[in-house]
Amino acid sequence: MESIGPLIALIVILIGVVVPILAIAAFVRVRHLEETLGQTPQLTGRIYTLEQRLAQIEKTLATILAAAPAQKAATGLEAAQPAQASEQVRPTPAIPPPVPVPSPPPATPVAPAATPIKPAPAVPARAASPVLSAGSWAQKPGHAESLNFETLIAGRWMNYIGILAILFAVAFFLKYAFENNWIGPRGRVGIGLLMGAAMFPWSHRLLDRGYKYFSEGIAGLGAAVLYLSLWAGWHYYLIFSQTAAFAMMIVVTALTTIVAVGRNSERIAVLALVGGIVTPELVSTGENHEVTLFVYMAVLGAGMLALARARDWKSLPPIQFVATLIYFWGWYSDFYAEDALATTVVFATLFFVLFAALPVVRSRREGELSLVENGIVLVNSLAYLIALRTMFWPEHRWALTIAVLILAAVHLAIERALPQKKTSGLPVTRIIFAGLALTFVTLAIPIRLDGRWITIAWVVEGAVLIWSGLRVQVSALRAAGFLLFVVAACRLAFIPLPADRFLLNARFATFAIAVTCFLLACYFARTEGEPLGEHEQLAFLGTAIAANSCALAALSLEIWDYFERTPSLGIDRGLAQQLALSSLWLVFALGLLAAGISKKSAVLRWQALALLGVVIGKVFVFDLSFLQRFYRIISFLLLGLALMLISFFYQRRMAERDGGTKP
Repeated sequence: MESIGPLIALIVILIGVVVPILAIAAFVRVRHLEETLGQTPQLTGRIYTLEQRLAQIEKTLATILAAAPAQKAATGLEAAQPAQASEQVRPTPAIPPPVPVPSPPPATPVAPAATPIKPAPAVPARAASPVLSAGSWAQKPGHAESLNFETLIAGRWMNYIGILAILFAVAFFLKYAFENNWIGPRGRVGIGLLMGAAMFPWSHRLLDRGYKYFSEGIAGLGAAVLYLSLWAGWHYYLIFSQTAAFAMMIVVTALTTIVAVGRNSERIAVLALVGGIVTPELVSTGENHEVTLFVYMAVLGAGMLALARARDWKSLPPIQFVATLIYFWGWYSDFYAEDALATTVVFATLFFVLFAALPVVRSRREGELSLVENGIVLVNSLAYLIALRTMFWPEHRWALTIAVLILAAVHLAIERALPQKKTSGLPVTRIIFAGLALTFVTLAIPIRLDGRWITIAWVVEGAVLIWSGLRVQVSALRAAGFLLFVVAACRLAFIPLPADRFLLNARFATFAIAVTCFLLACYFARTEGEPLGEHEQLAFLGTAIAANSCALAALSLEIWDYFERTPSLGIDRGLAQQLALSSLWLVFALGLLAAGISKKSAVLRWQALALLGVVIGKVFVFDLSFLQRFYRIISFLLLGLALMLISFFYQRRMAERDGGTKP
């Protein structure tokens, strides 16, 4: 009985696997014969259509001959030759040439019934049929579209689903055979390897017969069967070691890649890539093998990216890139330790260079990248930055700063090396590389610096970017400069800075540098002569207002702290601070008003008037309620004198203007 078991298993395998394969081959053969036979009615219809067109030509010639009776003899001789030529062309018995007569010909001088051809009713019926008539498919685009969609469903989608169904059927059958002990472990793995290997030559045979998509599906099925068989032989049955399974899976990936290159099939290449990606997971034991894993992913990535460049297969890089990120961060979350810092940094740098190389080569050659390639450039750079930040911070701040500055220099060099486009479109790739360089430089500042130095560096960088954007006429650089100005202003407003002395302190110096950079940006915009849009004009106006606001805030803080630190001289510090603040604001408003009048700037004058409104509100609301008699008198006296002076100047200006307009 033991000898009968393998025989029964072999018979069942033949019935379950070989018979369906033979049935599919027979079905394909029958369909090919049906397609060949189905072309006969169409050819018959085309022949009939050509006969009708030839009869129409003869009819037209007869009409022309009848309209020229003066040249009867010559025309008859010339008409006889085309008639004879037409008789030689037609496969049917010749039609007698028309006899020219002086009178006009009848409405139908040449009819198909007058010819020696005996019309068969079946042939015209088939030719007139919308299915078999010549050119019927081209005349009905909707029908052709439905046919193409039908071909897509039946020829491709059902092919994939059918392959998947067969894979499940074989898997279930083998599982059933395994559970009943029909086949031993070695036999089970051997059957899988033989079946997977046999599908590659069968796929090639199908390709030679013209079934391209079907053959690609069979090749993918064979690769999947090989992977699963090798995984089962190592993981379940322990027939061979992990190293042997890993090596054989690499061979399967290489074999599938060779098939893809030989057939110039991007789909098979994607299947090979997917198989190569899942190989480490299939042979994983849950242990830390950093070097083996990352070397394998680097080699696989280099090979696939080289293949993508050689064959222009753009679907391979994003798949490989996403898989590499998943493996890297998956390993990092489970196994990373401080002693693996150097090795991990080397591999992170290797992956960054690997996935940056292909976009750089394409951009150098073509000038622009696709949307997916631009996305890879962005995500690759940011992922590398995150990896460095995670490993270096905060113990290795200098190393992180140097690495970020090197990244900025590399991206800037790439941007400068890109070819100049002569089109009027937006150079997206150049902007991406330049933006990454700017981002890395900006991020290097807070990585290395602290406190006020971050604010100072950002306002200086913002002024440089605005100046550069005005010189090279790139609005994106100016927008980046405005963004840095906003961030720096927020830091000045919400992050307090210490000050231990009046004016000569780090806080006042930080405010002074910020005000200087804001004013320089406005000066550059006025002197460079670059035409600005409405939004940019508003941005520069806001920058000028921010400069005056920062100057007022810096002076207010200094005055407030000065009276806070002043020893008691018989006066109340709080009341003195309030009086000094009102006086400062009043003087500052008068200064703005004078500058606005001298420079004829409505913006400065309106800022002065707005500040005066604030001073009036403070004096009449706060100072009147809380200040004592002496401080209240001084506050109102100063405000009154200032308002009288301002009113006098405005009335004088109006009088001069009215006097100048008099005749």
